Amino acid sequence: MTETENIAYDVVVLGAGPVGENVAGRTRAAGLSTAVVESELVGGECSYWACMPSKALLRPVIARADARRLPGLSEAVRGPLDAAAVLARRDGFASHWHDDGQVGWLDSIGADLYRGHGRLAGPRTVTVTGPDGERRTLTARHAVAVCTGTRAQLPGLPGLDAVRPWTSREATSAQEVPGRLLVVGGGVVATEMATAFQALGSQVTVLVRGKGLLSRMEPFAGELVADALTEAGADIRTGTSVESVTRENGVVVAVTGAGDRFEADEILFATGRAPRTDDIGLETVGLEPGSWLRVDDTLRVEGTDWLYACGDVNHRALLTHQGKYQARIAGDTIGARAAGTTGPATDPWGAHAATADHHAVPQVVFTDPEAAAVGLSLAEAEEAGHRVRAVDVDLSSVAGAGLYGDGYRGRARMVVDLDERILRGVTFVGPGVGELLHSATVAVAGQVPVDRLWHAVPSYPTISEVWLRLLEAYRG
Repeated sequence: MTETENIAYDVVVLGAGPVGENVAGRTRAAGLSTAVVESELVGGECSYWACMPSKALLRPVIARADARRLPGLSEAVRGPLDAAAVLARRDGFASHWHDDGQVGWLDSIGADLYRGHGRLAGPRTVTVTGPDGERRTLTARHAVAVCTGTRAQLPGLPGLDAVRPWTSREATSAQEVPGRLLVVGGGVVATEMATAFQALGSQVTVLVRGKGLLSRMEPFAGELVADALTEAGADIRTGTSVESVTRENGVVVAVTGAGDRFEADEILFATGRAPRTDDIGLETVGLEPGSWLRVDDTLRVEGTDWLYACGDVNHRALLTHQGKYQARIAGDTIGARAAGTTGPATDPWGAHAATADHHAVPQVVFTDPEAAAVGLSLAEAEEAGHRVRAVDVDLSSVAGAGLYGDGYRGRARMVVDLDERILRGVTFVGPGVGELLHSATVAVAGQVPVDRLWHAVPSYPTISEVWLRLLEAYRG
């Protein structure tokens, strides 16, 4: 191993996924020299093994489902999906797992890219070991930002490695559709991949430890998604824990705690995420390797004045868009602190405070039906001590839903704070509702009085008319 001289920057960013890219974009906009360190592909998990490839797999599935709800079109789409064509389109959205375009963007903003494994080596210091073994030391005048994301967390089952299980990475980059797929888990990855592969031709079985799917959303979200998956042919088993997994003559065999035996060609574990902080030198600055990094609302790691952590690694909201939001705030805050002219605006909802992490986190699950939510569920709002009321509407009662497709099924809920008279949360479940969510996000993040929402007139006949129905139900 050879080592070069120290290279100084204003900011060093560990991780070049969407979060790290956004930190770099904002610090460069503030005029700060910035280095970005990446051990894999620039663009990160979202670009190559998560958001983009998964939604590319799901889009033909959802489009066909929508078409099948329309007389005059439904008969034309009764045949199977062309799996090879779907996978090929997915490859395109994953840039065929090449990062030239993303590297070009970093070049365009004037950030320096270092390929290799980056580790903290004390305060404001990062060592980078390149693919050729050459080691460089980068020092940061103002800040180091950890944006290394998460990895799939596998259960501690004996011999699991020998089974060669799928995680989200293998599922989103699969080059063939397995005849039978076992999905272990009931969250977003589990439901989306079950939806995609069932439609692409797999016989899917979902094994859920808990009582149902999408347990972090309103209960009706998981119920409607489970009903649709079951109708599509998937087998969903709740209250089921996997105790052992083996691969026998190429076939995966999973045995549950109840002694039930399931066989499949592949098994996908979608059982949570772990922070990628185990080998980034946290111990050199007094932090626990492998831990989630606790931050304040400016995304600065507690107990430091130079270390920031954005995105999944801080465990505030494991969503790409929320990580990018944090990154923009962190980058601007680093710039403000470096300028030293005025302090950052750290009051709630200020320019340098990630307040939305606490009150207005949006998420869309791209199943059929889609599930979309922002803010608090009814249970979360009550647990937080708010005096709230849930207002529910059957989405099929809205004229726009009927036009969208025959047999439309869905539900909407808004959680109203009866003291503040604002919305604490909103949930939509139904075909096409993902595009409704930003209106709800604006209402929740903006703390728009519910009486003022009466004057936000939805266009007729769109599904967004559900807002009028919700407000009518609230007024009684």
